[in-house]
Amino acid sequence: MEFKDEFNIIKGEKIELKILYRDEGDNEEIPYYYYGIFLDGIKKSIGKISIRIGHNYHSYFNGNIGFEIDEEYQGNHYAYEAAKLVIPVAKAHNMDYVIITCNKSNVASSKTIEKLGAKLIEEVDPPQDYLFYFEGIETHKIYRLDI
Repeated sequence: MEFKDEFNIIKGEKIELKILYRDEGDNEEIPYYYYGIFLDGIKKSIGKISIRIGHNYHSYFNGNIGFEIDEEYQGNHYAYEAAKLVIPVAKAHNMDYVIITCNKSNVASSKTIEKLGAKLIEEVDPPQDYLFYFEGIETHKIYRLDI
C-alpha cells in the first residue's frame, strides 16, 4: 500500500489532525495512519486517532478507526469530529466501508460511533486467535459504516 502525503495534516473546523507516524503493517496488522488531534489554539495534542486501511480477520475486531481523547477534553465531540476527518483517507484508499469497534461498556464511544451513522453488526467476545486478545478482554461492539 502507498501512503498519501496529502493526508499528513487534515484540518477541520475546530481541530486539526497531524500525522505522528504511518505503519505499513504485516501479515496480521493492516497498514495505518496514526494522528495527534490538536484543538485550535492549543499546541499540545488533546488525543489520538488512527485510520487502518483495508480489512482482514483481525481488523474486524480491532476496527478501522480507533480514537482516544485526553480526559480533560472529553465530552466535546472531538472524537466524532476527528473520525469524520479520517473517513476521506479511507475513501482515498478505495474503501467503501469501515469497521469501528469499542468495548461494550464504553457508552461514550458507542454514542460517538452511532452519531457517525454506523450500524451495530454484533456484540462479540473476541476469539483467542485475535491478534490483540488477552485474558479478560471485554466484549466488543462491532459497527459498520458505509462511506
